[in-house]
Amino acid sequence: MNLNALMTASQLLRTGSLALGLGLALLTPVVGAEATTAASAAPAAPSNMKLFLLIGQSNMAGRGPVEASDKVPHPRVFMLTKELAWVPAVDPMHFDRPEIIGVGPGASFGRTVADADPKITVGLIPAAVGGTSLDQWKVGGELYNNAIARARAALAHGQLAGILWHQGESDNTAEKAATYAERFRTMIAQLRKDLNAADVPLMVGELGRFRDSNEVVNKVLVTLPSQVPLCAFVSAEGLKDKGDQLHFDSASQREFGRRYAQAWFELVKAGKPAAAK
Repeated sequence: MNLNALMTASQLLRTGSLALGLGLALLTPVVGAEATTAASAAPAAPSNMKLFLLIGQSNMAGRGPVEASDKVPHPRVFMLTKELAWVPAVDPMHFDRPEIIGVGPGASFGRTVADADPKITVGLIPAAVGGTSLDQWKVGGELYNNAIARARAALAHGQLAGILWHQGESDNTAEKAATYAERFRTMIAQLRKDLNAADVPLMVGELGRFRDSNEVVNKVLVTLPSQVPLCAFVSAEGLKDKGDQLHFDSASQREFGRRYAQAWFELVKAGKPAAAK
């Protein structure tokens, strides 16, 4: 290669390097701007929410088939994921049985509460687990500790405003029903203490009337408002099962959520036990 050729090649390399450098310099602000825009577009975790703890077994977790309307979020209703992140609340909300999880009362409850007051944001804390007995919810047990841990994590973004309980199918014998009230009082008293929630309303749902044997525990559940402070009994009258005589169907779960909300409204308004019809 002669001298002129070498000089030409050198000039081309310098020119190419300069062009590349200019290109990178021009691209850098764009990339930075995109990153800044993406960061600012990410929604911040909601704050100052009214928080509600959802505990119990499968009918609180939800087993109703998820329909299109259940996937439409409310702009002021959020839920805490398994990973402790806040996201818009849609069904399925729980994560205890991913293969069968479905519609529960929580989302409908949250929407009803939020619609009643445009100034508030609702945060739902799913912690129910299907197939569990009251003894499995005893103080210090895995389910109890998990619910407490999730509630405490949620408290960084609001204040606990209510506790929703639906459980009893796994205690549906005369022997277990005989001690249910005492065992429940012990558990809920400690839960309120652990969460500094002595004045937080508690709503207890009735088991489905579509199964005659549920009457054994329902006779106990209906008495809880007279034994537990700030407690309401939520009726399941007229609600239907999804065909298995165990789990509420989707429409019934949505109605149940509205009834839980009405019970909460009454407790907040009266500051004493109330019953939802």
